[in-house]
Order: sequence, then structure tokens, then C-alpha cells
Amino acid sequence: MRAWKLWLDRSLTAQAVLIFVLGVAGNALLRRDGQVGWWVIQTALFTAVAIGIVAAQRRRVGRAAGVGPRRIAELNRQIRHGEVPSDPETRATMQKMVAEQLGKMERGGRWLPYWLACMGLITAGMLALGIVTGSPVFPLVFAVGVAVFCVWILWMRRRALERHRHMRSALQSHG
Repeated sequence: MRAWKLWLDRSLTAQAVLIFVLGVAGNALLRRDGQVGWWVIQTALFTAVAIGIVAAQRRRVGRAAGVGPRRIAELNRQIRHGEVPSDPETRATMQKMVAEQLGKMERGGRWLPYWLACMGLITAGMLALGIVTGSPVFPLVFAVGVAVFCVWILWMRRRALERHRHMRSALQSHG
């Protein structure tokens, strides 16, 4: 299992295959009346967009840290596990990367209340439409799903901030 997780973490191809398989399976479950070829085309397009975004992010972070995109996955794994590298050059690279990602997360935090408000407005609108049309079941399920998604986003953000701040302090104490 550990080898599979490492392979999935490092390989964009593995991530693309996983996204594609899950997307086709989701389409098969949710859209039984559609054509299978159309599901495959849509899922392939969405997979390409998602992998393109991930590759661009890795390239940008790699440029800021001064390493290649493949090395970014390994450094992120070390941050997640709290492993401080013993090599001074790797520590310096990780410090740059942690500073870049912390800055990005802290800048993005300014927009978080607006994003949450937008999600709340969309949910309130769906609930209002459900009540007006007389079928509130789907809007209620949607509202619960949006609430769970927002809580998950907040939890993941807090966890990532804690990990990066811990790594920053660990790197400064070793430096």
C-alpha cells in the first residue's frame, strides 16, 4: 500500500489514470441514460484539465524553490511527514518552498470568507428554489453536501497551515 501511495504521489500519469477511472465510474453511476462514449470524452477532458493545473502548480513551485517538478512531490511528502532533511542544500530548498506555499496559503486566506459566503448564497438559492418548486429533497442533500465540503476545505487548509508552520520552525531551528 505504501509503495502504491508513493507511486500515486510522484506520478502525474498515475494521478491521471485514477481521476479518469473515478470519473468514468461516477458518470456511470450518476448518468445511466447517457452514452458511454460521451462519458469517456468528458472525463478525459476534465482529467486533462486537472492534470494540467497540477503540473502548472508543480512547475511554478519548483521554479520558486529552484528544483524540478519531480522533486516537489518528494519535498511535499517530507513536509507531510515532518521529516527535516539532513542535507543543508535540501533544507534551503525546502525553506524556499515552505515560504512560498505558506505565503500563497496566507494570501488565499483573505478570499476564504468571500468563497464561503458565495457557497452559502448558492446553497440558500438552491434551498429557496426547492421550497418554491415543492421538491426540497435534492436542495437539502445539496446543502448538506456543500456544508460537508466547506468544513472539509477548512479542515484541510488548517492542517496544511499547521504542517507548513511546523516545518518552517523545524527548518529554522536546524539552520
